Amino acid sequence: MHHIGESMTSREAVDNEQEILLKNENSGTDDEPKINYRGWKVMPFIIGNEIFEKLGAIGTLSNLLVYLTTVFNLENITATNIINIFNGSTNFATIIGAFCSDTYFGRYKTLGFCTVASFLVYYFASCLNHYVPFHLFPWVIQGLLVIQLTAAIEKLHPPHCEENTTCKGPTEGQMTFLKTGLGLLLIGAAGIRPCNLAFGADQFNPNTDSGKKGINSFFNWYFFTFTIAQMISLTIIVYIQSNVSWAVGLGIPAALMLLSSVIFFLGSNMYVKVKPSGSPLTSIVQVIVVAAKKRKLKLSEYLYPSLFNYLPPKSVNSKLPYTYQFRFLDKAAIMTPQDQLNPNGSAADPWSLCSMQQVEEVKCLLRVLPIWVSSILYFVVIVQQHTVVVFQALISDRRIGSSNFMIPAASYYVFLMITVAIWLPLYDRKVMPLFQKLTRRDSGITLLQRMGTGIFFSIISMLVSAKVERHRRNLALTEPLGIETRKGVISSMSGMWLIPQLALAGLAEAFMSVAQVEFYYKQFPENMRSMAGSLYYCGHAGSSYLSTLLISTVHQITARSATGNWLPEDLNKGRLDNFYCIIAAIEVVNLGYFLICSQWYRYKGTDSSSTELEKLTQQSERTANGV
Repeated sequence: MHHIGESMTSREAVDNEQEILLKNENSGTDDEPKINYRGWKVMPFIIGNEIFEKLGAIGTLSNLLVYLTTVFNLENITATNIINIFNGSTNFATIIGAFCSDTYFGRYKTLGFCTVASFLVYYFASCLNHYVPFHLFPWVIQGLLVIQLTAAIEKLHPPHCEENTTCKGPTEGQMTFLKTGLGLLLIGAAGIRPCNLAFGADQFNPNTDSGKKGINSFFNWYFFTFTIAQMISLTIIVYIQSNVSWAVGLGIPAALMLLSSVIFFLGSNMYVKVKPSGSPLTSIVQVIVVAAKKRKLKLSEYLYPSLFNYLPPKSVNSKLPYTYQFRFLDKAAIMTPQDQLNPNGSAADPWSLCSMQQVEEVKCLLRVLPIWVSSILYFVVIVQQHTVVVFQALISDRRIGSSNFMIPAASYYVFLMITVAIWLPLYDRKVMPLFQKLTRRDSGITLLQRMGTGIFFSIISMLVSAKVERHRRNLALTEPLGIETRKGVISSMSGMWLIPQLALAGLAEAFMSVAQVEFYYKQFPENMRSMAGSLYYCGHAGSSYLSTLLISTVHQITARSATGNWLPEDLNKGRLDNFYCIIAAIEVVNLGYFLICSQWYRYKGTDSSSTELEKLTQQSERTANGV
């Protein structure tokens, strides 16, 4: 009990010091510039930039799988793994861009740099100086131009593969050139992807009702416009690439990326530009290190009010209430006689004493991680609908009715996007207001409930995919239409049968992805919101790598089995339907895991946490009075 008395005395001194600091801060607020939140007025610039950026990037990447197998003459498994590894690396790189944004540059500068910063790649300048002035273009545009050149210049890709001939694969130099273009795209995406959403949400005042509603709607409308951009890429641009010219079809995205840069800077004078507040990772590491140092102290002797609780006066982070979860971290805030305080109330040595605010911020991150793991498993479904479905479409009847017009194989993914585009405005304008009345919450149903619904639809999507593939394969073996070079006989099944599985996957995305981005944004500390955006993309990255591992493992194991390879070059000789069933089973397990995590999860700053804190404080006061 002596320890409690000492700690509470120190705590009272800190509280008094903080009150003085807060008064001083409030008295000086008149001298600080007032933040002018323009909200929806600046959205045309932010969302416009996003639309043209996505038109450019997706216009190249959406049809890249077909490009690798038809122009670079790569095998299906090789091309699929390259796409998955590239997507995974690109999405994982966002964590670096997010760290630089939150720590050093801020979201505005990071977006500006990755969109327009110029750099002369000397190797390409020396090789292609008379083709393209690379020093005039930003990272992403350089990447798009490099990929476009692999189509425009004959020496940068293998010769065309004729029917009934041995196809010549790409040389080492050709693959190196292509991978370099993908690498330049990676650099641009590393900064653009994690910052765009958070930068848009920064334009709304989070302290007003209209601002909060604006943020909720922003995520839905952001994904809606993003979906429209994908639809245009998957139809018009993919059609030009597949039926007109790869060189022209890959050149259009580069021009769109340049337009994206111009639109972004037109709104520069109106943006709210949140300044970086230093490395948020340092505070996280400090909590872990100090908790480890003080692991032998007994936490039961130190109740919450006796723990060190300091919040910097001008901190961008909101005050977090105490939570019971991960209580072993609370030891980092135990004040010992050796711990000293600065005159302003902060810890003299932050590697020996951390505040409860720091501890609660780390708890926020730890609570999110199990949910994030579930998202990795979920995105495996979307990866298949974006890659393997293309190969299914290539050997299906892609004609529309009795006409000779054929839908490009890579364009079938647009049906997933159409579902998202239809559902999101419907949900925002009709469904959410209904849920708001029923639940009396601003968000309608909770974010975790929306995410769980998305996982459920992903299971149905995989089961339908297995059923459709079984039907396509049977018709290919009994009623073939013709032969696709290097792919096998074409099934007489209409490609329209692929729409139901894609529509179900679209519903899954509409529920899961939008809710997931909003979930990370709201549950992370304010100074880590770019990192929150990167976590969404890191989930995509993990699923890309996991999908690569899953495909390679199934391919290798079944190739040695008596029943034959499930994923051969000719899908008509395989059992892709069984592969889909395996993924469906994984998602069933994932849904159970997600429900357990959701039951355990506590939202940041919820009323229940505040109630627990109030009870704990009252208990501590009674104990202190007893002393």
